[in-house]
Amino acid sequence: MEVMCYTDLTYSRYQIMSMESVYFVKSVYKMTISSCTLAPPTVTFMLRIMIKTLLMVLSLVLLTPFQLAFGAQNFAQIKTQATLSADTYLTPSGLKRSLQKQGQTLIHEATLPSSQVSYFLSQKKGIQTIAIRGTDNLENAMLDLDLELKLDPTLGIKLHQGFDSAAKAVYDNIKPYLVKNQPIHITGHSLGGAIAVVLAMYLEKGHYPIGQIITFGQPKVTNVAGTTKFSDLPLIRVVTFDDIVPLVPPISPMQIKDLDIYWHMGKEIILEGNKTYAETSGLKSMLRATKFTSSIPNEKNLQAHMMVTYLKLIDGLQTDPIEVPYKADIKLFGISID
Repeated sequence: MEVMCYTDLTYSRYQIMSMESVYFVKSVYKMTISSCTLAPPTVTFMLRIMIKTLLMVLSLVLLTPFQLAFGAQNFAQIKTQATLSADTYLTPSGLKRSLQKQGQTLIHEATLPSSQVSYFLSQKKGIQTIAIRGTDNLENAMLDLDLELKLDPTLGIKLHQGFDSAAKAVYDNIKPYLVKNQPIHITGHSLGGAIAVVLAMYLEKGHYPIGQIITFGQPKVTNVAGTTKFSDLPLIRVVTFDDIVPLVPPISPMQIKDLDIYWHMGKEIILEGNKTYAETSGLKSMLRATKFTSSIPNEKNLQAHMMVTYLKLIDGLQTDPIEVPYKADIKLFGISID
């Protein structure tokens, strides 16, 4: 007969953990085992659990890398990058027409056979832009996301293996076409956004001047250590409220055991519609992922991930955008994170 038993956990070292792991750790305290006597927890024991959990959250807040401070968002600039991200889905002739209309000069475009990643490099007024194609297909995006983080010896951090190998391929291919003393802007949608972030890491390590990275519907690419190491990257992640791709990969028990947890980088801009948006980063940004479920994405989620949806919402923010506070609506021991 199985009974409920309470156990304690000892932390041999302090490491940053996300809120998803807090919930998992809380559940670990209640373990179902066959050889255990039923004993209710004492008040002292429960206080110890609460204090340990709160200390963990506090360390998470204090040790999360501080992101660059942003003023009022430049939605005209965000629209420029969103348009270039959308252009990656065009035919070669359509791409040339669109870039010409925007005053951009196409320098190079390629589809890499090893990874089937497509991207282009354009130039306008001394600024180089790299735009990487992703996927508008939410099902494909979810299938392409695995959980395993692997150490990249070149960058010295753990990364999603698929995004890392794709970014390496783009980096090797694009280097001959880059002007080293000209600023580089990087953009991409969905999986292309994830590749864009890792590519920026390689470019920074290669001493290329990164002026800006703006991604749309981008999934996570690295863990807390990787985020800390590259916290200086000028990254803005634009998401829609119902797009679930930025909330994945989800947290797995194995990652929690190894204290190896996916973590988002940069400032997050949440497009909420009706000319409103919210900003968040770090802990609050990760809290959004606690609302992710394993249910089949519905039509609302499918539409929310499409680049056309991003463009429509960004268009609505070109004049008189209204920033609203982001509310996580999550409490720990009755205390609101907000």
